Amino acid sequence: MSTSKLTLNLVEGSISFEFSPEAARNLQGVIAQLMQQLKSVAAKNAAGISGKPTPQKPTEYQYTGDVFLEIYCNPNIWPSPFAAKVLITLRDERIRITTEAELTRLNEDISQYLEQVG
Repeated sequence: MSTSKLTLNLVEGSISFEFSPEAARNLQGVIAQLMQQLKSVAAKNAAGISGKPTPQKPTEYQYTGDVFLEIYCNPNIWPSPFAAKVLITLRDERIRITTEAELTRLNEDISQYLEQVG
């Protein structure tokens, strides 16, 4: 299983780490589902459908390789996929980073990575 460096652009700065194309495709699928959930909620709000919205299950993704990557997003607090942010935790035995990133930027970073690795 080959790996290449994935760079995630954050609100301030970026992080790069070894990530396999297969894991990137899995993450891309998870993000696509999350974006669809958020679009559905946004469409209901735009249509003015009243009543209590059905709570959506939070999205959690975990990857274990050279590093441990966890991505978490609660779709119930964001009005649209374009406003949504995800919580990213990246760690190994020496360091742990927890930060936020824009969902749309994360999606673009993964797409760009997959284009580069072919």
